[in-house]
Amino acid sequence: MSPAERPTVLIVEDEPAQREVLAYNLEAEGFRVARAATGDEALILVDEIAPDLVVLDWMLPSVSGIEICRQLKTRNDTRTLPIIMLSARAEEVDRVRGLETGADDYVVKPYSVVELMARVRALLRRTRPAAVGQRLEFEDIVLDPETHKVFRDGQMLKLGPTEFRLLSTFMEKPGRVWSREQLLDRVWGRDIYVDTRTVDVHIGRLRKALCQNGGDDPVRTVRGAGYALG
Repeated sequence: MSPAERPTVLIVEDEPAQREVLAYNLEAEGFRVARAATGDEALILVDEIAPDLVVLDWMLPSVSGIEICRQLKTRNDTRTLPIIMLSARAEEVDRVRGLETGADDYVVKPYSVVELMARVRALLRRTRPAAVGQRLEFEDIVLDPETHKVFRDGQMLKLGPTEFRLLSTFMEKPGRVWSREQLLDRVWGRDIYVDTRTVDVHIGRLRKALCQNGGDDPVRTVRGAGYALG
């Protein structure tokens, strides 16, 4: 899997030592990692990089993790974003509050790093199926990440590697509108400088490839926002 195809995990933790331990272990597992020390910084990064999962500490300066979770789960564009809440609060009432706020999982400190990595992988199997080799389907389009093949209405399509990654991104979350900046981060990677106009070029190539044997263009342009599938 190329660096750009690896799932991105956003760590929101105000204690530097714990933040770096988490980052080290996640990177060792093959994930891309972004870091935030405050809730406000986390909200900015969510918009900028569209992470695949958030590991969120409950106790943060200024804005609490519970409030950040609540905000993300009430927004249309992030309500399905998986969140693992970390907290030293071990009481049942606290677990219930965290889960009812929208957290997908709740881990009590001190925790086993091995167990936390397993929980991260389990959530990503549901939200980033292509990253773990699961076949994707949307209407008459089928994408197989293991064989790197795409079919439409039973006919195999010829796609370049960039177009394949774009389609995979779209098919994992049909209907979601991706900005050009978010697609650059997901498909090309944050460490590579590519002009946003390059996205438009490759979207054009993807559309041509998807319609090479006929059929309607499934890629939708959202003026002023970006692109979506369906």
